[in-house]
Amino acid sequence: MISSREILLDQITLWVKRTPEIRIMLLTSSMVSEIAVPDEFSDLDIELVVSNSKEFLKSDNWLGNFGKVIAKISDNENSFEGRYAIKMVLYDNDVKVDFKVYSIPAFEEEVNRVDLPMDWDIGYKVLVDKDQLTNALKPATYNSAIIKKPDSIEFSKLLNDIWWDMTYVAKCLKRDEIFYAKFVSESIMRSQYLVPLIEWYISNQNGWKVGTNKHGRFFKKYISEDLWNKITATFSGSDIEENWLSLFAYADITHKLGTELAESLNYKYPNNLEADIRKYIVSIKEKK
Repeated sequence: MISSREILLDQITLWVKRTPEIRIMLLTSSMVSEIAVPDEFSDLDIELVVSNSKEFLKSDNWLGNFGKVIAKISDNENSFEGRYAIKMVLYDNDVKVDFKVYSIPAFEEEVNRVDLPMDWDIGYKVLVDKDQLTNALKPATYNSAIIKKPDSIEFSKLLNDIWWDMTYVAKCLKRDEIFYAKFVSESIMRSQYLVPLIEWYISNQNGWKVGTNKHGRFFKKYISEDLWNKITATFSGSDIEENWLSLFAYADITHKLGTELAESLNYKYPNNLEADIRKYIVSIKEKK
C-alpha cells in the first residue's frame, strides 16, 4: 500500500517538473541515508533550487499545492542574502515536509565546497535536475555524522564545566527555584555536557566510527540496560527532592563515563574537582 508520504513526494516531484523556475529537487536526510532507518514518522526533507529565488519566496502560497497546511514555520531570513530559505510544513495527512530553497548561485557554491554540507553528506538523492547542475556533486561520505574524538583540552573543559554547573542546580534546589534549576540541568548540563559525554563514550566503544543522530536520538541502541538506567536517572519531574536525586545521578554518571573515557584516551580526570564539588553539593543540601 502506498503511504501518504509517498503520494505527497510524487505530487511535489510532478509539480517541480512542471514549474519552470524550479531547476533542481533533492531528497535528503533519513529517507535516502544509508545510515538511517526511516519509520512512519520520518519527515520528507526536500531541497529546491530556484532561478528567481527572491520573487519565488515572496509568497508561501505554493506550499498549499500539496494539501491543506495546518502548521508551518517560514524563515526567509537568509534568502535575500543569496543563501537559502527554510519552509517547514505539516499537512493535514500528518506528513511533515522540510523545504530548503536555494538560489542557483548559492547552490553552486555549496556544490563546489571541498567538503559536502552535512545535509548532503548524510545522504541525498537527485530527483530532478533540469540543467545538470548536480553533475559535480560529490558522493556522500557520512563522515559528518560520525562522532569525533575530543582532544584533551576539550575533554577537560567539558568535565570542568559540568561539575561547575552542578553547583548552580544545588543552590536553586535549596532556594526552591525549580525553573532555574531545570534550565541549568536540562538546557545546559544535559544538552551541552552530558549528551556530548555520552556521544564520546559510545563512539569510543565503537572505534570512533558511529553516529547517534541529533541530541541522543539513537543512544539507547548503543547502551546496555544497566547504563541506560543510570543515565535516565538524571531525568526528574518538578518535586525538589526528586531533583536532588537527579543531581546526584548526574554526578555519578559523569564520574562513570568521564573516568572510563579518561583511562581509555589517556587523559587526566579531575578527581579533586569532583570530590570538592560533591562535598559542596552535600553541604548545600544539608544546610539548615
